[in-house]
Amino acid sequence: MASRYSKPVRILIVAPSFDILGGQAVQAARLLERLRQEADLEVGFLPINPRLPGKLRKLQTMKYVRTIVTSLAYIASLFRHVRRYDVIHIFSASYFSFVLAPTPAIVIGKLFRKRLLLNYHSGEALDHLQRWRRSTIPTIKLVDQLVVPSDYLVRVFAEFGLRAVPIYNLIELEKFPFRKREPLRPHFLSNRNFETHYGVDCVLRAFAIIQQHIHDARLIVAGDGPQRTALEKLARDLNLQNTEFKGRVSHGSVVELYDSSDVFLNASEIDNQPLSILEAFACGLPVVTTDAGGIPDMVSSGKTGLIVPVGGYEQLAAAALRLLDDPILAQRLIGQGREECEKYQWRAVREQWLNVYYDLSNSRIICLETSEAGSRNIE
Repeated sequence: MASRYSKPVRILIVAPSFDILGGQAVQAARLLERLRQEADLEVGFLPINPRLPGKLRKLQTMKYVRTIVTSLAYIASLFRHVRRYDVIHIFSASYFSFVLAPTPAIVIGKLFRKRLLLNYHSGEALDHLQRWRRSTIPTIKLVDQLVVPSDYLVRVFAEFGLRAVPIYNLIELEKFPFRKREPLRPHFLSNRNFETHYGVDCVLRAFAIIQQHIHDARLIVAGDGPQRTALEKLARDLNLQNTEFKGRVSHGSVVELYDSSDVFLNASEIDNQPLSILEAFACGLPVVTTDAGGIPDMVSSGKTGLIVPVGGYEQLAAAALRLLDDPILAQRLIGQGREECEKYQWRAVREQWLNVYYDLSNSRIICLETSEAGSRNIE
């Protein structure tokens, strides 16, 4: 691509680092890596969860105290760095996280007259906007561009009079090697954080049914979070065998989990566009999932995966067993799931991101020139 400007467009990505487990950190890292390869861009990264230096880092191990000190360090970092960039690309979750991370970046970005891009990722958007309408909607209206990773979130924001542009999540196929699973083994994987709305308890109940039919079936449960103790207790209560809780798995090691498994189970109650499903597609795992939120937009039942109703652990188990009993279906889903990943590759989303950045930067230049001209006229 020929250069659109005489000097690079300066972009600051404000997002979680890998110290926070989750899809936003993964997406921010993938996008940052790709954007830094673009000659027309100068890209920086500012973590919403900065590590304090030296002995001060002990404060971040103390409950409540860590929120205060990390927030203060984050806000100070925004004041230091925002002024150097043209476009501030802000990753966003929902509820209190929206207040702690995106809101300061939006306010400080406006203070320095920067162009603001809010990249909202949470599947809880509908509930967030309904419950926090008075504070959240006016804050979002301050940004210049709202970008979401799914058509589902476009529809949600439209219900509140907010226009969002969809740019899909990024998956790096070369980092997720495909393995043909033939025959399909009863080796199952769940890779979601241990939050109530991700329905890992439903996966455990489904696996209990699966083990009644296949005694040597195996389940790997990767992730961590506030529900961990309750989920481990549920596994004991269900007398699950061959079930391993892996805990938090680093982004660099997650590929090994997919490679060791043959079927991906997801039982979200609320969701948007789970990266774990895309990663399962990429590695060749057939997917059985609930129909929460935006999942039906990315998983076509009977084509790229099997979909069951939210909360339907019995249906989840039945669909998983169906895959093992029907190798033709399983292989069709595996092949078409891999093909589905094409629309999430960098070559598919690159132009969309670049167009957004250039449009925002250009509008900022026009705005500044107009403002300066107005000032000269007044003088």
